Amino acid sequence: MAQITAQLNNLRHSPRKVRLVADLVRGKSVTSALNSLAFADKKATRPIIKLIKSAIANAKTQSLSEDKLTIKEIRVDGGSVLKRFRPAAFGRAHPIRKRSSHVRIILTTNNKQPATKAKIAKNSRKSVVSSK
Repeated sequence: MAQITAQLNNLRHSPRKVRLVADLVRGKSVTSALNSLAFADKKATRPIIKLIKSAIANAKTQSLSEDKLTIKEIRVDGGSVLKRFRPAAFGRAHPIRKRSSHVRIILTTNNKQPATKAKIAKNSRKSVVSSK
């Protein structure tokens, strides 16, 4: 099972907002992830789409097909913070923190069959007894 990685450093979006987009695609196949990101109305979707396409290109160098790839892990960490100050009343200054993100994606090939759900025997069900 091959693992392909790609990373994006110093993305000028806050990690909190990028995680909203990352949660949309975590665990999906690559093609369904790109389809769902195409209709997501967030500003951070464009860099994530570009990162997924970069990871697909990395997989093609190892002669892996795009159809068999799934997103195993996508991690969004905080990057460097630019500190700016905004003038306030009475000579004070209020800090502004302009955050950046580091995004790392790991793709894997899904060679194994989907897991089947275990059947529950009818006699093994527990009954709930209320005690008052």
